[in-house]
Amino acid sequence: MTQPPPPNEPPQGGFGAPQNPPPAGFGKAPEPNPNPGYGYPQAPGTPPPAQPPTPPPPPQGQPNYGYPQAPQAPQAPQAPQAPQAPGTPPPGQPQGYGYPGQPGQPGQPYGQQPPYGAYQPQPPTMPMTPQAGGSGGSGGGLSGQMKIIIGAVVAIALIVGGGVFYATTSKDETEASSEGSSGGKGGDGEKKGGGGSAQGGPGKEKVPANTAGKIVMQLPQPEVPKDDVWSIKGSWLTEGVYAKAGVNEIVGYDSATGKELWTRPLKGQTCAASPEITKDGVAAVAYEEAKRNKSGDHETCSQISAIDLKNGELLWTEEVKEGSSAARVEELTISGSTVAVGTSAGGAAFGAANGDHLWEPEVGSKCQDEGYAGGEQLVAVRKCGDYNDEKLSIELLNAKSGDAEWTYPVTPGVDNAKIISTSPVVYGQDTQEITSSGATDVFSLDDGGKLRAKISLPDGKYDHNCEVNVVHDCTSIAVGNDKLYVPTRQHDGGGDSYSQTNEIIAFSLETGKTTGDRADAGEDGEMFPIRMDGGNILAYKDGGYNKGSQVVSLDGKTMKETKLLETPAAEAVGSAISSMVPKSNELLYGDGKLFLGKELISKPYSKDEKEYTALGFVAE
Repeated sequence: MTQPPPPNEPPQGGFGAPQNPPPAGFGKAPEPNPNPGYGYPQAPGTPPPAQPPTPPPPPQGQPNYGYPQAPQAPQAPQAPQAPQAPGTPPPGQPQGYGYPGQPGQPGQPYGQQPPYGAYQPQPPTMPMTPQAGGSGGSGGGLSGQMKIIIGAVVAIALIVGGGVFYATTSKDETEASSEGSSGGKGGDGEKKGGGGSAQGGPGKEKVPANTAGKIVMQLPQPEVPKDDVWSIKGSWLTEGVYAKAGVNEIVGYDSATGKELWTRPLKGQTCAASPEITKDGVAAVAYEEAKRNKSGDHETCSQISAIDLKNGELLWTEEVKEGSSAARVEELTISGSTVAVGTSAGGAAFGAANGDHLWEPEVGSKCQDEGYAGGEQLVAVRKCGDYNDEKLSIELLNAKSGDAEWTYPVTPGVDNAKIISTSPVVYGQDTQEITSSGATDVFSLDDGGKLRAKISLPDGKYDHNCEVNVVHDCTSIAVGNDKLYVPTRQHDGGGDSYSQTNEIIAFSLETGKTTGDRADAGEDGEMFPIRMDGGNILAYKDGGYNKGSQVVSLDGKTMKETKLLETPAAEAVGSAISSMVPKSNELLYGDGKLFLGKELISKPYSKDEKEYTALGFVAE
């Protein structure tokens, strides 16, 4: 394995070096704007090279991943159990939180594990039948401040927990598991990435003449007060503009050169942003009603605006009322020409072009909408019932009227649902308990709102992520070709070194079984889906500390990999990219351009640590 450079050797291609009109070469930024706004690349110093951590030795007394072990003798087969009434767990399994009651099934003999990616029968969830359509509200929940604090804690826990998992995982813990039952088959807003919904067809992304990526943007992080966390959620990529939220503003840059084009000041910090852009290049954003004071007190996230990404113009600004005050915005999304907003008052919808009030979900009978997911169709998660006895449902809405075309009831006892795709409708949930992924069970629905299949993604085996308290923010997972594409957790690469690797595998949305489609990250690699591109899967591939990161296209039929862009292999570049945490932050790719952005920023741990809010690479 290639060793990192010694401590006294400077990184190649000084990341963050002073830059003017760039001749070819890494680290060159666009010509300085005579009137730069916040976030325009300055001339910071070159950070010291980051050293990769020393790989831990394998645990004493335990074999490495994939090491052959003595097979265990299977137990004598037990007599099949008689089917039990619905609502009773299978024999030998406890009644867990939210467990969907089903007839029991014979168990698998202990010690007999199927090969990687094989289908493992599980007790299927009882199919639900669609109910008459209702209308949709977004309820309360944690405050924005608490969500930020919890998000930071969860991020730290994932980093620490992930390191422990990588050191102790075994082969069995990365094998695929699925379950399902077959049924039927299964808007306009354009997704920016994460959980796309393309249904076959040729991809739009072409292979550049030169896939080597050069740096065109490195936005230095502003100074953040100690113990404070600032929100800069929101980034969008069009054919000519990359727009990124800064502190109390949004700035537009030329996506080819990184040159600043416009700056749009805001009343306060952004707190939600639409993943989609309309066909006319309009995005939606929510932000706090005032700037935070010196004590860092959070203001109410109540302002809703549509912004024209071509010139930074705010087309309109609205609020949703909750009694005599403004409601708190939880999330927003775009489907066609409709901006749907989930709020503490139950939600609302506006026209993307002019801000016309289109509809509000019916709030009553102890029901409210939890949130919405847009794109090709508009889907709501609705909650009804008394406190501690709420029941969730998935609803397909008419984006212009808000009327429900069908309603699918979520398993009783489950209090969370995440929309992974809106066309076809695919949602996930944590059935037993809250997990790091946010979705251990995934369900595909047909065009009439009936269950097609259930897919089980056991916690710890897969590496997708669905954010807490919102319904439409699942990343590192994609839907297309009537399949669900999901990455496995990293595990021992099986070579002579301490290499780690993972795979992207596919599940059928019709049967719930693995399809055999698989893409390998390779030695010292990790990859995960970004979004669909027609019938192809766009994926991000981290090659390790001594290689550049890549954006690749995976053929939807053969899973053959084609490289679209590769970042420079310089150690300083890899360190800067890692600090962006691409898997859980903003990652956009299109037309040979890759942009990485942060959603939350805080004070660096040391003065020597260089932090960025966004990085941009363009294939030369």
